Amino acid sequence: MIDNIKPKEATAIVNSLLGGVVPKIGIQHITVGRSAEIEAFLKSLEDVKNGHSMVKFWIGDFGSGKSFMMHLLNTVALKQKFVVANADFTPDNRLYSNDGKAVALYSAIMDNIAIQTKPEGGALPTLMEKWIEQVITKAATSNGIPLTDIRSERHMPLIQRNIMDTINGLTDVGGFDFGMVIMKYYEGYITDNEPLRRSALKWLKGEYRTKTEARQDLGVREIINDLNYYDMLKNFCRLFVSMGYSGFMVNLDEAINLYKISTGAVREKNYEKILTIYNDCFQGKVENLFINFAGTREVLENERRGLFSYHALKSRLETNKFETMEVRDFSQPVIRLMPLNHSEIFVLLKKLKAIFDFNYKIQLDITDGEIQLFMEEMFNKPGASEFLTPREVIRDFLNILSIIRQNPGVDKQRLFGEIEIQDERPDETAVDSLVDSIEVL
Repeated sequence: MIDNIKPKEATAIVNSLLGGVVPKIGIQHITVGRSAEIEAFLKSLEDVKNGHSMVKFWIGDFGSGKSFMMHLLNTVALKQKFVVANADFTPDNRLYSNDGKAVALYSAIMDNIAIQTKPEGGALPTLMEKWIEQVITKAATSNGIPLTDIRSERHMPLIQRNIMDTINGLTDVGGFDFGMVIMKYYEGYITDNEPLRRSALKWLKGEYRTKTEARQDLGVREIINDLNYYDMLKNFCRLFVSMGYSGFMVNLDEAINLYKISTGAVREKNYEKILTIYNDCFQGKVENLFINFAGTREVLENERRGLFSYHALKSRLETNKFETMEVRDFSQPVIRLMPLNHSEIFVLLKKLKAIFDFNYKIQLDITDGEIQLFMEEMFNKPGASEFLTPREVIRDFLNILSIIRQNPGVDKQRLFGEIEIQDERPDETAVDSLVDSIEVL
């Protein structure tokens, strides 16, 4: 039932899902019921490859699979030769701020950059060195210098000029300092000056907090900050495409943390930044960039604090009025994630059982009928229709498999009977009351 799964992927799937989080790798092996969404996403990726840009909002109730979908999009995009990155909005990471919280989001994005050969993130140094090697090779060819000789320190001025000329051709804003830092990275790379290389990487990831410190380490005038980080993301997008990648995809999850911002003016500034990104992408002001946001229906539709509270966004994000549960439109900016039905959950649990067996090199005595019995117990419990989420079903199922693996004689019927349904959703009413009281003050 599970083909071509690697031991590392199986372990990541089992451990992550038992911990209540989405695995970073192997997610394609447990995907069910999202074929229409993925087909539409592949079409969007093709458009972005061809020079367009895109923004999508993945909206669903708590536990409906938004984070799972973000990781699945990563897997698909990596296979299409995109550079991808993930970051979560948190109380300290947001799109707009004047106290370092926006550049903190940028740093999280840059930390998590992934490519197909490094799907777990941390790929920025690999990409920088790959790009520098391309510049070196091109300079050697253009100037008739043997590749064995071009890395000599005496050719550094030539390579640095080529780096700056190339960066100037790629960037619109902040190109000079961006190019200067990449030249420093090249210098550290060629001369094995690890502190210099680390300082350059620190600047590129937005981790310098003062211009003075950056000037002392690198001789540059500016740093990446709350105001210019978006321009740097666009610069990196152009850089990645110039290297031969299809584009740059950024996934931003937990948009509930924008909704929770207590100050109305700051919240609106963050929504204004989303509008700027949206307009840039759909008006052709940026190429080969794909931004995904994930949040709950409340984040989208609440007209007091959600995205719909910002009129310019509401007019762009309202659902196609002709869409129904049966007739979907996946080309619109907002994709609503419907819950998995019982048949899809059954297929998912069978997949998980096969992966669990593969991971532990065993064959647990769990029949399809017993999986159905487990589901019946879960879905017939009081509160299941209101509170039960796929996350809880998966975690309880894997917990039971863990008990059976370690206690082969345990009574499975008793385990099924001990299942309890808990409301794991965040208390949005409490959030609303808290924010309301702060705004009144």
